[in-house]
Formats: sequence, structure tokens, C-alpha cells
Amino acid sequence: MKFFVDTADISEIRELAAAGVLDGVTTNPSLIAKTGRPIRDVIKEIGQTIEGPVSAEVTAIDFDGMVAEGRRLAGIATNVAVKVPSTWDGFRACRALSQLGHKVNVTLCFSANQALLAAKAGATFISPFVGRLDDLGLDGMEVIREIRTIYDNDQAFTTEILASSIRTPLHVKLAAMAGADIATVPPAVLRNLAKHPLTDKGLESFLADWGKAGQTIL
Repeated sequence: MKFFVDTADISEIRELAAAGVLDGVTTNPSLIAKTGRPIRDVIKEIGQTIEGPVSAEVTAIDFDGMVAEGRRLAGIATNVAVKVPSTWDGFRACRALSQLGHKVNVTLCFSANQALLAAKAGATFISPFVGRLDDLGLDGMEVIREIRTIYDNDQAFTTEILASSIRTPLHVKLAAMAGADIATVPPAVLRNLAKHPLTDKGLESFLADWGKAGQTIL
């Protein structure tokens, strides 16, 4: 499974990219607003920092507006994936932008039916929001499993499942087990994947024994 980071903080992106664990970046209007910088500058800088896809989201809600904004966003960097919502106009815009050769990430997906429409419309990515479904007492991972089954049943579909609204390392593991192609996670969650108390305890023990030996490697 590939890892995207869900942030517009360029310093976080550079640090994670340097560790070799980053395959792409997802942003949204809320994350861009937090930077206090023009969206064009933010997306351009991210696009120059990583080689993988950089999702940039439209704010229009009508078909014509989404296509116009999508074309503008796609022109910022060659690796931009235009994000459109899982609405009827969003699926129409996905089709139009895909036919123009642009990568499209259909976001705010909460059902397998929406994912089916996105794939039919030529989406590059579908972003089911597992965390927000869990918040409602539903099973977000079940939607991932349903989408995986539908996509596997039709070999013509090339849309990748991008598990979104990831809140915990457990979400990441479950998404991978459910068949998601990608997980987009906040920087803190991505770092927490490396943590385990027994690793810390074992390292402490090894270092204590090594200190008593009085040796050095260098």
C-alpha cells in the first residue's frame, strides 16, 4: 500500500519525503487555508518537492465551475490530481477532466455506489472517508471492502482506492487489510506507525547492556 500525507505544510512534506516513505500528498481547502498562503504557491511548491500525485481540490460546486477550476489547478504542476466531490456534477466534472488527460481524485465518498460512479467516470483515485463513517457508528472499512470487491469484479476499472479520513495507525492497518491501494494520513499518524512500546523497551535494554560492555563500534 502506498502512503500519501494529508497536509499542506511544506516542512512536514519535506521531512517525510526525505525518509522515503511518501508516495504523494493530499490537500483540501481547509489545509490550504491554514497555511495563510495563496493556493497556487502552495501547490506549486509541493509539486516541486515530491514526484508523486498532489491532490488539489476545487471549491466550485457546479459542473462548469469545477471544470474551470480543475483545469487551472492542473496547470500549476504536472503531478496535480484535481479533487472533485462525490456529487452528480462532480462525477460529470471527473469525466470531463479525465478526458482532458488530467488525474482526478473523487473525494467525500461515503458509499460503494459513489465509488462505482467515480470509476465509471474515469477517476484516478476514489477517496472513501472511513473516519467520518466511524463517527456515525458505521463501519468505514466495510465500504473499503465493498469498493474493492466491485473494482475487482470489473477489470476495466483502473481507479485506485485511497483510504481517507484516517485517524489512527489501526485505521491504516485495517485499510491495508481491506484492500485499499493507498492511505492518506496526517503526518503524526504516519510517524506513529513506527512506534511500539516493546521496540522502545528492547532498545533500552540493548543499549544498557552495550554501555556496560564499554565498547564502541566507531
